[in-house]
Amino acid sequence: MDVSLLSAPLKGRMAQRYKDFLSSCGLRDEGDADVIALMTDDDFNIVATGARAGHTLKQFAVSPDFEGGGACATVLSALTDDAMQRGIVRLFLCTKPKNRSMFASMGFAPIVATADAVLMENRKNGFSDFLASIPRHAGVCGAVVMNCDPFTKGHLHLIEYAAAHCDALYVFAVSEEGSLFSPDERYDMIIRGSAHVKNRFVYRSDAYLVSRATFPAYFIRNEQDADRVRADLDVELFRSRIAPALNITKRFVGQEPFSPTTNAYNERMKELLPEAGVEFCEIPRLDAISASRVRALIQEGHIEETRDLVPETTYETILRHTFRHA
Repeated sequence: MDVSLLSAPLKGRMAQRYKDFLSSCGLRDEGDADVIALMTDDDFNIVATGARAGHTLKQFAVSPDFEGGGACATVLSALTDDAMQRGIVRLFLCTKPKNRSMFASMGFAPIVATADAVLMENRKNGFSDFLASIPRHAGVCGAVVMNCDPFTKGHLHLIEYAAAHCDALYVFAVSEEGSLFSPDERYDMIIRGSAHVKNRFVYRSDAYLVSRATFPAYFIRNEQDADRVRADLDVELFRSRIAPALNITKRFVGQEPFSPTTNAYNERMKELLPEAGVEFCEIPRLDAISASRVRALIQEGHIEETRDLVPETTYETILRHTFRHA
C-alpha cells in the first residue's frame, strides 16, 4: 500500500473521510496541518494517517486491522522524508504515553512526560543542548515566559517587578510563529524595551516553552481537557528540567482576568510548581493594558492610540511593522 502526501487543508469528501477516520480512532483534527499523509487499501479506504504542522508530527492513526504491520512507521517515514526535503530537520511529536516505546523505536527521544502525554524529539540530546546553550546565573534566580505580541508596558511592569525580587531574571521569549509580530520582532522588542533592567537576561524559548504547535493534543477529544494536557506538559518541562538546570526558584506571571485559557494555565502552575520547589509569583496586571487590546488597535488602524500602552521602542516597531505590511 502506498502513502500519499497531500497539502492541507483537505477538501470536500476527502476532508470528511479524514476527519471521520480520526474520530473512529479516538482522535481530533486540530486543523493546523501543512501536510497530511494517507495510506489507503485497494478500495481506497483510509487505513493509516499522520500529519505535519510546522516542525511537529501529529494525528497518527492506524486502523485496528493494520496495527502492528508497520503502517505507522511507513507513514512516519513519509512525513519525515518530506520534512527533510523541505529543510525541516528538527521534528517533534506529542503522543499518548502508551505509544512512547513505539516512537522511540522509530528514532524519537522523550523530552518530558505526564500521565496523559509524552513529548518527543528526533534528536536524542536536543533539549539538553538547548539548556547547555543558556548561561547560568548566580544568586536567587527567577523566570518569566513571554509571547509579547507586542511588548507592552504591562510586560515591562512584570519584568521590572520580577527583577526587583531576585538576583537574576531569566526572560524567555516565546519563539512560536503565528502571532501578529514575528518571533524576531517580539524578541527584539523585549531586548530593547527592558534594556535598563540590568539583571534581566533574555533568551529565546526555541520550541520548548508555551508552544501550542509543539504540544498538540489531538488525542484528547475535549478541547478544554486538551488545554490542560498542554499546560501540564509545559509546566512539567519547566519544573522538572528547566528550573533545576538553571537554578530557577521563582516563576513570575501577571494575572489574566480576560483569557480563561491563560488563567487556567496559571492555576496549573500555582498548583504544580511549588511541588517542585519553585515559588509561583502572580502579580496584578496594569489596568487596561493588554497585548490583545494593542493588536486590536493596530488592526483597526488606530496606531497613535497604542503609544500610551507600549514602551517607545515597541511603538517604533509597530510603526515599522505597519509600514511594511501596508
